Amino acid sequence: MSDLHLHAGLPRTASALARYLQNTPADAVLIMGDLFEAWVGDDMRHTGFEADCTAFLADAGQRLHLGMMVGNRDFLLGHDMVAACHGHTLADPTILHAFGQQLLLTHGDALCLADQAYLRFRAQVRQPAWRDAFLAKPLTDRLMVARQMREASAAHQHQQTPDNWADVDEAAAGSWMQAAHTPVLVHGHTHRPESAPFGLPGGIRHVLSDWDFDGAPRRGEVLRLSAQGFERLALPAATG
Repeated sequence: MSDLHLHAGLPRTASALARYLQNTPADAVLIMGDLFEAWVGDDMRHTGFEADCTAFLADAGQRLHLGMMVGNRDFLLGHDMVAACHGHTLADPTILHAFGQQLLLTHGDALCLADQAYLRFRAQVRQPAWRDAFLAKPLTDRLMVARQMREASAAHQHQQTPDNWADVDEAAAGSWMQAAHTPVLVHGHTHRPESAPFGLPGGIRHVLSDWDFDGAPRRGEVLRLSAQGFERLALPAATG
């Protein structure tokens, strides 16, 4: 799963995740980025809504393998939060070996080569010096910056539709898949769930769904991998 974009304004979406984690028969749950709409430091885990999320994630992490990859919105989610959730850090990209298959997992933002403005921003904020300077600021200041960034992002998205958002570059994805020796790519970020040929001759990509049980229409699904292969499971609206 990916792109849940949890924040205090999406209580039903958070409840949907908590209930799914409580009831899933899965041995492992891999959250592949943008679990939170904004994450400005692991000290957030002690406050309000984020503390509640940490509690149900930690409960799940004690019962199953909880893998956590950062995305473009929660790239500052670090070791302390992962440890608090009894989780395991997923590098981006990760090669997953399961059921005799080898799969390439990534959030997907680094492969959206057409979004040059975002990639410049990404290169800046992923620098250790920027990260250290930002995290040294008081939490209230960091939250204010995050709020301003969310407002700017919302204004930008209001002028577009998901169909106009940058997609993963197929040639670049194919190079990653070839280097990982796998014909299967799984990613999120683009909010356009599908399973289709991609990247390499005989290759396929599975794009993960975003979640939203607070708006209309409600949506949210997981991509389950078993010995029988991949299956998309849509969570019922009642879950939210």
